[in-house]
Amino acid sequence: MPIVVSDIMKLLCSVSQESKMKAAVKHSGRGALVTGAVAFVGGLMGGPPGLAVGGAVGGLLGAWMTSGQLKPVPQILMELPPAEQQKLFNEVTAIIRHLDWTDAVQLTTLVMGSEALKHQLMAMLVNYITKELQAEIQYGD
Repeated sequence: MPIVVSDIMKLLCSVSQESKMKAAVKHSGRGALVTGAVAFVGGLMGGPPGLAVGGAVGGLLGAWMTSGQLKPVPQILMELPPAEQQKLFNEVTAIIRHLDWTDAVQLTTLVMGSEALKHQLMAMLVNYITKELQAEIQYGD
């Protein structure tokens, strides 16, 4: 039976949901832009002292903006563009290629019954989220 991307995404959602994975996605580019813009405006309005004040205020505002916003990992996975879902699909199929299943429910049952497979998928998912999405993982409520 051909493996469907949506089945793999459902599987990853189940695995990440079981451990209550959340990811803090940072917006460092936006924070840097705000910091620079506020410093620039401060410099225009107040000269060198305005630049210093604008830089300090912009830095604080930028830091506040880049603090992580926690999102459940299943939500993040379902919002990924198709190309990113395909990347995950390829990595997961390499791990589960030896399993025999007919639908997403059976696949999820097989994986959830195997601690080894769950750990492999979790490790792959954590690696993807931290490297590709540059987010921090948190577990629990």
